[in-house]
Amino acid sequence: MFTHNWPRHLLCLSLSLPLGSALACGPDFPMRLLDNRGQSLAELPEGNFRFEINRLGQAIGGLKDVTEVAYGMDATDYAEQRSQAEQTGLTVEQQALVKQLRGLTDARQVEAQGASLPAELRLYLAGAVAFAADDQGLAADYFQKVLALPSDQRALRSTWAAYSLGRALFAMSSQAGAGSDLLAQSRTAFEQTRQLSIDGYSDPLELGVASLGEEARVARTVGDWDSAIELYATQNRHGSTVGYTSLKLLMADLANMPEEQLAELLKQQPVQQLVTASLISRLGWSFGDQPPNEQKLIKLLQGSTRGSLDNADRLAAVNYQQGDYASAKAFLEHAGDGGLAWWLRAKLAVREGDKNAAAAAYAKAAQAFPQNESWGERRTPDWAFESVQPKCRVEGESAILALQRGDYLQAFDQLYRSNEIYWLDAATVAERVLTVDELKQYVDTQVPAPPALTQQDRDNYVPLPVAAKLRNLLARRLLREERYDEAPAYFDRVELQHKARWYGQLRDDAESKWWPTKRAFAYFHAAQVARYDGMELLGYEMSPDYATFGGNYSLETSELKVGPLIAEGEVQRQQATVAQPDERFHYRFVATALANKAANHLPHSSQAFAAVLCRASNWGTSLQEQSAFYRRYVENGPYVVWAGDFGHQCQDPDFQNADKRYVTQVTDAARSTLRPYKRALQVGGVLAVTAAALMLINRRRRKVQ
Repeated sequence: MFTHNWPRHLLCLSLSLPLGSALACGPDFPMRLLDNRGQSLAELPEGNFRFEINRLGQAIGGLKDVTEVAYGMDATDYAEQRSQAEQTGLTVEQQALVKQLRGLTDARQVEAQGASLPAELRLYLAGAVAFAADDQGLAADYFQKVLALPSDQRALRSTWAAYSLGRALFAMSSQAGAGSDLLAQSRTAFEQTRQLSIDGYSDPLELGVASLGEEARVARTVGDWDSAIELYATQNRHGSTVGYTSLKLLMADLANMPEEQLAELLKQQPVQQLVTASLISRLGWSFGDQPPNEQKLIKLLQGSTRGSLDNADRLAAVNYQQGDYASAKAFLEHAGDGGLAWWLRAKLAVREGDKNAAAAAYAKAAQAFPQNESWGERRTPDWAFESVQPKCRVEGESAILALQRGDYLQAFDQLYRSNEIYWLDAATVAERVLTVDELKQYVDTQVPAPPALTQQDRDNYVPLPVAAKLRNLLARRLLREERYDEAPAYFDRVELQHKARWYGQLRDDAESKWWPTKRAFAYFHAAQVARYDGMELLGYEMSPDYATFGGNYSLETSELKVGPLIAEGEVQRQQATVAQPDERFHYRFVATALANKAANHLPHSSQAFAAVLCRASNWGTSLQEQSAFYRRYVENGPYVVWAGDFGHQCQDPDFQNADKRYVTQVTDAARSTLRPYKRALQVGGVLAVTAAALMLINRRRRKVQ
C-alpha cells in the first residue's frame, strides 16, 4: 500500500499564458471517479493488509494495548527502556545497586552481592545475567524461583520472569532435540505472562502483548500455523507492529513453499484467511505483471476453497479481482449481508447491465459499511491517490448511476458526503451539472457556514473545510451569473465579501451611469478586480481555472460525450455551464472584455483611452488579444510618451481629464476639417465683417433722415 506523500518525479510550472489542457503534475492528485466512469464501476480497489488482518485476531479482555510511544518515532531502544523500567519503584540505593549488578557476568555473584535487595529483584537479576551469558538452564531456574515467591513479594518482576522464562525454555528446546516438552513449557510461560499482566502485575515493557509474538514463534516452530497466525493477528490487534510485520513474513514463507505443502496448509481456515487477506491487498505487488508466486497462491486458493463458505465475501473479492466473475458470483450466494458482499453484487449487476439491481445493491452496501471503516491509501495505475473508505467509495460509484438516470442532486449529495476524498468530482457536479438555483437551495438548507479559519490557521496551511469550499464555489458561480447581490454572503472571508460587493457595484454602475467616463471608470475598475482577484471571485473550482489548486495546476480533461454511463441530459447541462471563454484563467478574458468596454466609452484622443488599452494588453490572456489592444491604440489613440513600451510602462487612466476631451475632441475635429480652406475662410470673414459694417452704417443714416 502506497502513501500519498511520496515525492513526484516531475514538477510542472504553470505559465502565465494558457496553452490549452495540460496533464497535471507537481503534487499528488486525488483520484476522480467521474474521469473514467466505466473503470470506476468495474474495479475493486485493493484492500488494506492491516485492516484485513485486524479481522483475524481477537483482542484479549483485560490485556492493555501497547502505547504509541513504545513503537513510535519518539521511542527509545529496548535496552534503554529496560534500564529505565528497572529503576521504577526503587530507592536511590537500590537503583545504584541494580545498575552495578547488571554489569556482572556471573549469576551467583549477582545473588551474593544483591543480598540487600528484595528477593524478586535479586533473583530476577541473577537470571537475567545468566540469560545474557547463554546459560539458559540456570536462567530458567532463577526465573522459576521468582514466580514461586508469594504473590505479594513479586509485584515488580512477575511478568518479567514469566516472559524471560519462556524465552529461556525456547532457547533450550533447540538443543534438547525431538521429544522434548520444552516448547510446550515455553508456550505455557508466555500464556502466564499475559495473565500476570492482565492481573495487574507490573508490566512497563508491555510484555503481555510481546508474549503473543513469542508464543507465535513457538507455534510456528512446531508447525502449528493456525495458532501462529491467530497469535500474531491478536498481537496486531493490540497495537503491536511486530504482529503486523510477522504476518507479512509468514506470507512470504507461504508464497515460497512448494505447491504440495502449501495446498495442504490452505485447507486450514486461518491460513486460507491470511492468504486471502494478502491477495485482496495485493501485498506482494501493485502494478505491472503479477509475480509468479502470487499466481501460484491464487491458483491454489481457488482450488482449496471449492465448497468453502467461510470468508465467502473475501474469497468472492479475490475471484472478482482476478476476473473470475462466475466464481465470485457463486461465493456471493453464501456471503451474507456485509458491505463487501453487496458492493460486489452491485458491480456484477453493472456488468450484467442491470442498473436497477446495481443501484439497490449499492444502497445496501452503503448502509452496511461502517462510516469509519478505512482501507488506507492506494495508488491508481495513473499514480493518483485514493483514501479508500468503502462507504464513501460505494456512494461515489452509486453517484455515477444517479447521474446517468438524471438524479443530479442525489449524485451530488453522495459525492459531497465523501468530504475531501471525492471533492473534485463533487465540485464538477456542483458547478457544471446542477443549476445555480439547485445548488443554492442545497447549500441554504444543508451546508451552514463553518467557523472561519483564523489567520494562524491560514499561516499553518490548515485546509479549508469542504463546506466552506462549496460555499465559495457557489459564491463565485453567482458572481459569474451576475447575481451580484446574492453572492457576497457565501464567501468564507470578510475581505472576499467586500471585494465581491465592490465588483458587483462596479458592474451595476457600468450599466447604469449616464455619463460616459463614469461608465468607463466602472468598467475599468471592474476589469482590474476580475484580473487580480478573479481566481478567488470568479474562478471555476475545476476546469478551466482549477481554483481548487489555486490555479497552479490543471488536470487533463476530455470532451464529455453521450455514452453508456453518460446521458444526454448531463451533457446538455455541462455544455450550458461551460466557461465563457473556455480558456485557462478565463477570468482574465472577462477582465479584458470589460477593459474593451471601458475604452468604448472614452474619447479616443484621451490619455485614459491609451492607458486602459495599455493596462489590458498586459493581463496575460493571449498574444492575439495583446496585439489587438496595441493595434487599437495605434489606429485610434493619441500620442503618449510611454507608447514606446506599450503594455509594460503604463500610466493610470486619467478619467477626470478625459471629460474635457469630449469638448476639445469635437472642436479639434472641426478645425481639422476646415484647415484646407483656411485662406478662403479668412478672406470670406473679412468680407462678411465689412458687409455687416456697411449695413449698420446704412441703417443709422436712414434713422437720421
